[in-house]
Amino acid sequence: MIYLDHAATSLPKPEPVVMAVTAAMNCLGNSGRGAHSASLGASRMIYETREALSDFFGGDGPEQVVFTPNATAALNTVIQGILNPGDRAVTTAMEHNSVLRPLYRMEKQGVSLCVVPADEKGRLSMERLEQELKPGTKALFCTHASNVTGNVNDLKTIGTMCRDRGILFVADVSQSAGILPIDMKEMAIDILCFTGHKGLLGPQGTGGICVRKGVSVRPLIVGGSGILSYSREHPAQMPVALEAGTLNGHGIAGLKAALTYIREQGQDILRKKELELMWYFYDQVSRLSQVTVYGDFSSRKALRTPVVSLNIGEEDSGWAAGELAERYGIQTRAGAHCAPLMHEALKTRDRGAVRFSFSHLNTREEAEMAVYAVEQLCREVE
Repeated sequence: MIYLDHAATSLPKPEPVVMAVTAAMNCLGNSGRGAHSASLGASRMIYETREALSDFFGGDGPEQVVFTPNATAALNTVIQGILNPGDRAVTTAMEHNSVLRPLYRMEKQGVSLCVVPADEKGRLSMERLEQELKPGTKALFCTHASNVTGNVNDLKTIGTMCRDRGILFVADVSQSAGILPIDMKEMAIDILCFTGHKGLLGPQGTGGICVRKGVSVRPLIVGGSGILSYSREHPAQMPVALEAGTLNGHGIAGLKAALTYIREQGQDILRKKELELMWYFYDQVSRLSQVTVYGDFSSRKALRTPVVSLNIGEEDSGWAAGELAERYGIQTRAGAHCAPLMHEALKTRDRGAVRFSFSHLNTREEAEMAVYAVEQLCREVE
């Protein structure tokens, strides 16, 4: 198998991650639910992971790091926890359904929603975005990188615009965390939502929220917290305020190991290898007359994630992905990628696109085989 679907989830996980999860399953108890060594060991590990994440994202400290099962849970918690009927929210056509669907739900409850469009290459107009950050806007919800095109938004510029206007800036870094440098303070991010199983190389079932001090989010779920058990109200102090129920301690242990792996390997070094593979693949397939590539590849100096989405001839993306898998053992993803507005901008609503997403775990030989397979499919549709 040649696995080129790392934008969906990284595979395989680094060996230290696998070992950390296995060890945790054999020795960790339930964090915050006891004073014995197994429970305290889990609490200590989780706190250390909060510290590592806060440092990794330039956050406001470990107590401001909240764990969730995934980025979808993180985004739902934030969107439904800061918006009220009558508020105005702004988002973009680049967003995943994990942002759009909760916002549509809030729109039905009386929130005014504005969606900033993307152009035919999947790019935002910063001028148009700035125009929509009008007085009375409560929050902007914006992705760092598109899961379809790999295009990257300038979060520092966007965050500064929001901060100058007193608008909350919520960044979805699901596609960029672990790949691109992220600093909440430098980028003026108020709330950051992430997943642990993609670029961060951790286990599935991990994700979270980093909240700037002074920003309040209502809990989406309340219940067991391990503290203040006689209170009818869920505890208000962070991070317990947004963490009802048992945490995924086994997964968090793996995420901690993944963060250590990225730090030791060097995030810049890993990204360089990924982009070298991506650019090689792009350079080869973009020359083929039967291939249409989506996204902005105009500058090699611009930040982007290692993603190339394409279609072959007039064929449906599902056909191409199926042929790649069955005949060449190449695993990609086809379809709409849970990003409907992006596909409308790219004019691929009816057939989607085949997404190739690379990792430092891939090799040049695998990229060459992917090029060869695309070339063969192109010959068949001529």
